Amino acid sequence: MPTRPSQNDPQRVTAWAAHRRAVGETIRSLRVARGMTQEALALQSGVTRNVLIDVEHGRRGLLYERLFDIAEALSVPASRLLDP
Repeated sequence: MPTRPSQNDPQRVTAWAAHRRAVGETIRSLRVARGMTQEALALQSGVTRNVLIDVEHGRRGLLYERLFDIAEALSVPASRLLDP
């Protein structure tokens, strides 16, 4: 199993980037639909606003635990964040 990004299959890298974007878009749309600011969601979920910004833009993935923390702050099951 490759441990460095440069060792990954380009198609796999592209697929993971698409997954990150989809999860970020879902988080953003749920946050906006609930009238929450990034700051409010960050405070309720325990992530920093900068991390949340990167996640919403698909530039960063989330730890498993943080995915559940964000889902709880948005009052949705974690599976909702993974299902665009």
